Amino acid sequence: MLSGRVEQELDLLLRHVIILDRVQKDGPIGILKLSEKTGIPEHRVRYSLRVLEQKGLIAPSSRGAVCTDAASEFFKHFETDINNMVAKIDKLKAWV
Repeated sequence: MLSGRVEQELDLLLRHVIILDRVQKDGPIGILKLSEKTGIPEHRVRYSLRVLEQKGLIAPSSRGAVCTDAASEFFKHFETDINNMVAKIDKLKAWV
């Protein structure tokens, strides 16, 4: 299916944003607590934390993950990014 990959990427983006939001609200926070609070399995939390760290949005600390200044910038622009994606989806819906 052509759209399957896009749906998988959206699921992954959603998970990363949930984790980032929880780190921002509750950080420093570790993998176990993130998994408990979000209901996301530990191995997936670990992967999301690794991706978020590689993107510079979080940093490790001795007490768990903490957000960087880049996380605030991400959330400032996130609504615009989502609105742009929705506009593209609306164009696709016109073909259905």
